[in-house]
Amino acid sequence: MAQDGSTWGMGDLAALLGAIAGLVAAVAFLVLVIWLAFPLVKLGRTFDEASASLKEATEHTLPILDEAAQTLASTNAQLENIDTITTSAAQVGANVSALSSLWAATLGRPLIKVSAFSYGVRQAYARATGRTSAEDAR
Repeated sequence: MAQDGSTWGMGDLAALLGAIAGLVAAVAFLVLVIWLAFPLVKLGRTFDEASASLKEATEHTLPILDEAAQTLASTNAQLENIDTITTSAAQVGANVSALSSLWAATLGRPLIKVSAFSYGVRQAYARATGRTSAEDAR
């Protein structure tokens, strides 16, 4: 019965059932939203933690990168020094080679001539004294 004392009609009953169905659907949707809200909140916390971890990793990584850059610059400077030393050592080697060639040209030939002359003198002395070999002349 309706509030005014009349009976309910089919249209009123359909409207009531529609309202109840709408209410049930709204409650179900509310439960679904609440049920999905918890994982979303947890996911938000996870993203916050990931963001904080990334920020901390960045804070620790930047000084390491700065030190690596300084070390690399220092290493490059040392390599330039080593290059200078290597160039100087190569020049010293070339100078020693030139000096050796000069010594061989200026002193080597006369020394060979003196050696050959002294050998000839020993041989002549050995023959003159009647010795049979140059070993005896020594």
